[in-house]
Amino acid sequence: MSESPSGAPDDSYIGYMLSDVARLMRTVFDRRVRQSGLTRAQWLVLTRLHRRPGASQTELAEMLEIDRASAGRMIDRMQRKGWIERRPDRADRRINRLHLTREARKVHTRLWAIAEATVDDALSSLDARERAQFTRLTARVKGRLQSLAGAES
Repeated sequence: MSESPSGAPDDSYIGYMLSDVARLMRTVFDRRVRQSGLTRAQWLVLTRLHRRPGASQTELAEMLEIDRASAGRMIDRMQRKGWIERRPDRADRRINRLHLTREARKVHTRLWAIAEATVDDALSSLDARERAQFTRLTARVKGRLQSLAGAES
């Protein structure tokens, strides 16, 4: 068995485990929503705009960690499907604000239930106390990483 940089076996190295858990969660979710006709990237757009209605294309690109041109192409496709509306910004004519359509909000609601079920299934081997502890610890690590990311910007 190969080892991590610290000498720990791959399957117990926390960096690898976190990466594997995230990848497997995406894989299970993708399989469960395949029939919806939505790509993972489009699902991410729906979730980001659901949380931040009225974001600009630039803001959305930053949230998705992609370039503006790629975000623009995705927005164009989703607008053609009737999932996103571009609305002019009242203060700056150069900016369009992005909003989910009623249909997209329905899709989001349906897929969010699948996402929650996927997480519940993934965490089903944890009792309520362990799940709460896992959530707290993960949030703490996330906060630290956000702090580090902000310090490095």
